[in-house]
Amino acid sequence: MALLVSPSPAYLDVVIGLLAAGVVPIPLDPRLTAHERQRILAGLSPTLEVTTAEQLAELRAAYSEHRGLPRARPMHCTSGTTGTPKGVWSGLLSESDAAALVAEERSLWGFTDTDVNLVLSPLYHSAPLRFAMGTVLAGGRVVITGQFDPEAASAAIRSERPTSMFCVPTHLQRLFAHWDEVGTPDLSSFRLVAHAGAPCPDAVKRRLVDSFPEGSTWEFYGSTEGQFTACRSEEWQARPGTVGRARPGRVLSTDDDGTIWCAVPPFARFSYYGDPGKTAAAWRETPDGPAFTVGDLGRLDEDGYLFLDGRREDLVISGGVNVYPLEVEQVLLEHPGVDDVAVYGVADDDWGQRVCAAYVGNATPAELDEFVRERLAPPKRPKTWHPLPDLPRTLTGKVLRASLPT
Repeated sequence: MALLVSPSPAYLDVVIGLLAAGVVPIPLDPRLTAHERQRILAGLSPTLEVTTAEQLAELRAAYSEHRGLPRARPMHCTSGTTGTPKGVWSGLLSESDAAALVAEERSLWGFTDTDVNLVLSPLYHSAPLRFAMGTVLAGGRVVITGQFDPEAASAAIRSERPTSMFCVPTHLQRLFAHWDEVGTPDLSSFRLVAHAGAPCPDAVKRRLVDSFPEGSTWEFYGSTEGQFTACRSEEWQARPGTVGRARPGRVLSTDDDGTIWCAVPPFARFSYYGDPGKTAAAWRETPDGPAFTVGDLGRLDEDGYLFLDGRREDLVISGGVNVYPLEVEQVLLEHPGVDDVAVYGVADDDWGQRVCAAYVGNATPAELDEFVRERLAPPKRPKTWHPLPDLPRTLTGKVLRASLPT
């Protein structure tokens, strides 16, 4: 079932109820345009598309008796460098694998019935949903404040005394800026603050460590497909730049070109729904069992700590959200005033990266702004436009992205 509604406590109840019943939810951004929704769901064929609060309430009532082990992982969708959305499919888990999946998360993150998880990111993203589900399954409670706002988040910290939260570096930057103006709330209730989704600037990381209780802050490296590492900030301080060692039960390796592979236990395996070719390309057999890659590059030191050298080619991470340039380029090429286009990211103090577009054609930036507003969700819309007479390319036709204007 495709869930295209705003996150709420009812939303979380429905996801947990569906999974316990062996029904797989497909969490999606409700801001998706009709064009994007059709493109993503065309190959997934959900039984139901949930788009209203009334439908969500009906599902909540229908699955209210279903509690217990999730028998599958939610099918989050990701776009590869081909720009084609892919559903990450776990299939129905055996009871033992379902129990092992919950136990692994609980062991790593320490979820208990006294936890209060503050949700800062939309629940249709995989990481915040995992932390919220882990909390509820352990008997804890979740606080959802809606669209991220540093004032609302700070108020929730004061009133709800959360013990855990997942965030992206942009959240931390905005919280710190707000606290510089109004004062830092009492953060002593936190036992776990985990961040991921984008590289964290050094100064932000150091302030994170200084602001929250000792031993409470973590970074992890993963993707929609699966999780690779977890790293206490104290480990990062000893090895600046690392994203940590392999999570328990996993084994990391790298190819000569730096491609990162991760061998995982049975409950962490996946396929790309309806695409055996892409699935086969993502997996290979290793002495440590089946291992997958998402194409990221890195290196391992002598103690097994992973250092990232680059994300997937051309991927833009803006505010912790993955933006795949080819998807945006394909939309822009539908405009009659665009003959050629390259979409890319540039460093941005607030968002980590800002989505930019260089294009050839007679369309104006204002016209293109209006065009993408109807076809792309907000994180994917270029913030900066650069009209050019020609795009810089190699002799084989590949765009020289390093030569594009910033």
